[in-house]
Amino acid sequence: MSRQKKFILEESELPREWYNIQAEMPNKPMMPIHPATRQPLSWEDLSHIFPTECAKQELDQEHAWIPIPEEVQEKYRYYRSTPLVRAYALEEALGTPAHIYFKNESVNPLGSHKINSALPQCYYAKQEGTTNVTTETGAGQWGAALSYAASVYGLEAAVYQVKISMQQKPYRSSIMRTFGATVEGSPSMSTRAGKDIITRDPRHSGSLGTAISEAIELATTTPNCKYTLGSVLNHVSLHQTIIGLEAEKQMEKAGEYPDTVIACFGGGSNFGGLAFPFMRHNFTGEKHTEFIAAEPESCPKLTRGKFEYDFGDEAGYTPLLPMFTLGHDFKPANIHAGGLRYHGAGVIVSQLIKDGLMRGVDIPQLETFQAGMLFARTEGIIPAPESCHAIAATIREAEKCRQTGEQKVILFNLSGHGLIDMTAYDQYLNGDLQNYSISDEEIEKNIENLPKVL
Repeated sequence: MSRQKKFILEESELPREWYNIQAEMPNKPMMPIHPATRQPLSWEDLSHIFPTECAKQELDQEHAWIPIPEEVQEKYRYYRSTPLVRAYALEEALGTPAHIYFKNESVNPLGSHKINSALPQCYYAKQEGTTNVTTETGAGQWGAALSYAASVYGLEAAVYQVKISMQQKPYRSSIMRTFGATVEGSPSMSTRAGKDIITRDPRHSGSLGTAISEAIELATTTPNCKYTLGSVLNHVSLHQTIIGLEAEKQMEKAGEYPDTVIACFGGGSNFGGLAFPFMRHNFTGEKHTEFIAAEPESCPKLTRGKFEYDFGDEAGYTPLLPMFTLGHDFKPANIHAGGLRYHGAGVIVSQLIKDGLMRGVDIPQLETFQAGMLFARTEGIIPAPESCHAIAATIREAEKCRQTGEQKVILFNLSGHGLIDMTAYDQYLNGDLQNYSISDEEIEKNIENLPKVL
């Protein structure tokens, strides 16, 4: 096998299509339903909120391959392919026989994988004559990427950032404003949804559910405005499959194939982006790769949530989605992995979990930072707190290999860097961070409030 550390693709090798896993899943996901009629949604229903092409992609369970528009391909070429890296130094530090690879999305513009979907969403919005886009963001990676993509296509962008994340990571909102976006901490007093949430809980620190409610309200009350989303929904994961499709070709250059694929998990965009292209080979029986989604112990929807129809936001503006959920009223702990503090899992991943085709693991906050510190000191990259969950899960699997002597090939997604998260690292180094967990009683209380559909 090659001793090369880094693998990249030539421009001629870059993917020209995204992979739509819905078309080839053994059991296709259940359809989202209209909250008022309780009938399956049509793309026409969704196009009132989303760009029309995104609405069509969301519900497409027929076409396995979706062409990437040439203009989007051109924008991708500015920074893709991203490197696939063999983590020799991490392997040595762990004393493991496992071969560890990571797909380095931290080198993207704005420092994370999020730009891979922000560009096509803004492209589709511009193509249909939209002038304004709005969105929510947790830690700020998506808000930053969307703000940049909107500036590329000449769109006005408004971002609702989770209030606690805005306080923890002030420079992310500065980045959004640098690209011309307006930024509000959520919940805010600028929307009816925000006012209602603050009235119920004046000290509410915010969640992705609250920010989604505000962004959707703005989109539906502003002329010529569409809502964009950075995770959870199918079309977002579709755009992110550029990651896994590249990684497939790069693993071939490395002369290996992953036994285990790992990514952190908030709503599913970077996990699906890396995992879905590899998972299609499991469907045919050609391969037997294991897929692991690493979520926070404080927000364990994959491991302790319930599969039900639920809203994607706190105010109940979204369609009802079939998902593993902690309840749309779930108020997450103020962990630093703000991009993972979401109450539900995307419908594709939820179906895959139901079918036993992947599994989730929940990881305490302190373990994630310990893993991130080791990665930084061995591989020279300070990872985002979200990515630290994937690293921690990778270390767990590599430790198993050290104990058994098994030489597995492990691939994980480094979804973003942590250079704007140094406050979190300071708190970890100073001993000021702690673990958070949620009780069974809290989960049951939230689940009781779900709309009764199933």
